[in-house]
Amino acid sequence: MTLQQLRYALAISDNGSINGAAKELFISQSSLSGSLKELENEIGISIFARTNRGITLTPEGDEFLSCARQVADQFGLLYERYVEKRVKEKFSVSMQHYTFAVKAFIDTIKTAGIDRYEFAVYETTTAEVIEHVKSLKSEIGVLYRSGFNEKALTKIISENGLEFVELFWCDTYVYLWRGHPLAERERISMQDLAPYPCLAFDQGKNNSFYLAEEMNSTYEYERLIRASDRATLLNLMVGLNAYTLCSGIICEELNGEDYKAIPLVESEKICIGYVKQKGIAISPIGEVYIHALKHYSD
Repeated sequence: MTLQQLRYALAISDNGSINGAAKELFISQSSLSGSLKELENEIGISIFARTNRGITLTPEGDEFLSCARQVADQFGLLYERYVEKRVKEKFSVSMQHYTFAVKAFIDTIKTAGIDRYEFAVYETTTAEVIEHVKSLKSEIGVLYRSGFNEKALTKIISENGLEFVELFWCDTYVYLWRGHPLAERERISMQDLAPYPCLAFDQGKNNSFYLAEEMNSTYEYERLIRASDRATLLNLMVGLNAYTLCSGIICEELNGEDYKAIPLVESEKICIGYVKQKGIAISPIGEVYIHALKHYSD
């Protein structure tokens, strides 16, 4: 069994006929048929069933070609990278659930060009942001630090061989939909919020106060609902007149104009920053992303 035989069989499957595959491969139909017969004899199964109307995949052939396609694809990747030296640079970011960080990622793609890089973005829990940067799944991890969580978070970051770099400081805001009964207030207190459900991002098995994405994480909320993604959180805001606490940096371009941020009376100062591998310089594309993040400090 050779790679060429696998490619021939895949071409027949993709074209639905031996004749069509032969034309695509620029070989004779008899040569292609002979190669297929040799392959089927070697592996002991019929890959295709021959009928008066043409050929169809057998169940065994379908399973075989599924494996064969993976082999061919992997070989293609190896050939591009190590023979043709043609591989895209990679850039990925992990972040807590920040719309502005997603928008900065979009701006970075537009600046750098999507054809040159293979991009990836992960909006996830605090612990996973740190783990992704530690394992180099992501070059940069965006999160916040405050007076409350600084000591614990700094210890976790350092123990994982990372460092935290400050970007900007901001106050605490109440984030809610524009139809909320408190939406017209200039400032909102925790007492004002008492009748309404508070929303928080679930941190999975790491639901520590120090790893929470929301400020005032130790506050005794009478009504607390956890969600795992931003879209669900926004739906709950509308459906339940719920709210969450945030940095006040919102992106209407992505979230729409149906939501607003109002200053919290009991504000907690927080620092938005990013974690990176300690002692390793940020890549040029990483610097573009950081520059885009700093735009939101204005």
